[in-house]
Amino acid sequence: MRQDFLDRHSRSDSIIHRLPAGGKLAAALAVVIVVLLWPASHTSLLVLPAGFLVAVAALSRIPPWFLLRRLLLLEPFILGVSLLAWLQPGGWPLALLLIIRCTLCLLTMILLSNTTPFAELLRVLKALRVPGLLITTLALMYRYLFVLVDEAQRMKRARTSRTFVQKRHREWRASATVASQLFVRASERAERVYDAMCARGWQ
Repeated sequence: MRQDFLDRHSRSDSIIHRLPAGGKLAAALAVVIVVLLWPASHTSLLVLPAGFLVAVAALSRIPPWFLLRRLLLLEPFILGVSLLAWLQPGGWPLALLLIIRCTLCLLTMILLSNTTPFAELLRVLKALRVPGLLITTLALMYRYLFVLVDEAQRMKRARTSRTFVQKRHREWRASATVASQLFVRASERAERVYDAMCARGWQ
């Protein structure tokens, strides 16, 4: 498993990457607030924050295909939420506005996470005196995402090595079995990681 699959380009070298982490975090929050509070009567002016994000992406030199893949990966969740608004009478303008706003906010977070290492963001939050319990929770959540993905890949390799006939219905059944067992095994592995941390003096 790639150890940087979440923030693969966060340690690259560009004008954006060299900016202070606190400034980037503040700018990202400002963009999100502006996009969310933008009046629905002036939707066309959302092209301004969109242009700003495109300029940031170009200056950061993050491959466009990488950003597009991340957006397409997470876009179904946005479409699922906007579907509720779409089903209302005359709700398609609201659904379209929701899709645009959520996509811009999502792109903002993708750019932030891939131009700033997660450890630096945690240091900024600590400097802002965010409660230590929240910072620890975020750090452990970030670490355990790798545990979850690693466990999924191990189970996938084990299933592939035992599957000699590739049939569609068997593949779906095997995937469902893997999904049901993944969280149980990942939770057990996370407990072992936690016990090892405590044994080494982690508080």
